[in-house]
Amino acid sequence: MRHTSKVHIRWDDLDAFGHINNAVYLTYVQEARADFTWLSRQKAGKSPLLADMVVARAEIDYIEPIYDGGMEVECQIWITRIGNSSFEMEYEIIHEGVIRARAKTTQVAVSLETKRSRPLSAEEREFLSEYLEEAK
Repeated sequence: MRHTSKVHIRWDDLDAFGHINNAVYLTYVQEARADFTWLSRQKAGKSPLLADMVVARAEIDYIEPIYDGGMEVECQIWITRIGNSSFEMEYEIIHEGVIRARAKTTQVAVSLETKRSRPLSAEEREFLSEYLEEAK
């Protein structure tokens, strides 16, 4: 299963070439990931399950530019790997029905007290496994 977030395009996302600046794509991914984190809160009925995570790695493939037009992009998210203390998410950034970029991040669970990695809880694993798909 995938989670879909709508992310609004802001006027200052455009660069001198009239398309979305490359750095902004990671901002879209971050906003979608935050939306996914709040979804975990709704499902858990308490503070977000995935709130104490850090991004350890991010990569992105730019497929086709997004030129001015349309007010939002769609960002689809799914989980491709669940490890002991980390997991991988993949994303597709879609604009006007066309995949414009693919991204991948690795998140690591961190103890807020020790500032070191910690194992994912059973509840976190259960939530993440609902969105588990094969990597692209």
